[in-house]
Amino acid sequence: MEGILSTNLESRVELKKPNGDVYLQIERMSDNEYILAHWVGRQTLETVKEGGSYYAKMMEKLPCEKLLNSHEELIGPWDVANDWITQEWTPKVRALGLHYLAQVLAPGIYGQMSFHQLHERIDNHFEIYLFNDERSAKEWLLSLPNN
Repeated sequence: MEGILSTNLESRVELKKPNGDVYLQIERMSDNEYILAHWVGRQTLETVKEGGSYYAKMMEKLPCEKLLNSHEELIGPWDVANDWITQEWTPKVRALGLHYLAQVLAPGIYGQMSFHQLHERIDNHFEIYLFNDERSAKEWLLSLPNN
């Protein structure tokens, strides 16, 4: 994970591509209410794996049952990562306690199509709700009880 700015698992971190562009901002909210994963720009199999693995390490350190996965600033398709997400990431984070997924859809059709293809494959593993903005997704997550 060479793109990480910090080697320890801080509550807020930015992951960068080799060219220096930020592709993921990930933050654990106060009181561990939820984790926000804000994806930026174009994603590759490598960036999705690196970002997803970082999220899993955060969960290993301190489990959190709620994820706000934002694609508000995501550009283009990323369905090349759907097999990895389905086969490796989903079982791992489910076992670590992820239960609720608030998904903010990408503004573009290709990013939306990538998520809808994934959603069909993982819907039975999480309680997933779709949103058009982070504010609505956050409100939903905060309305849920903490176990």
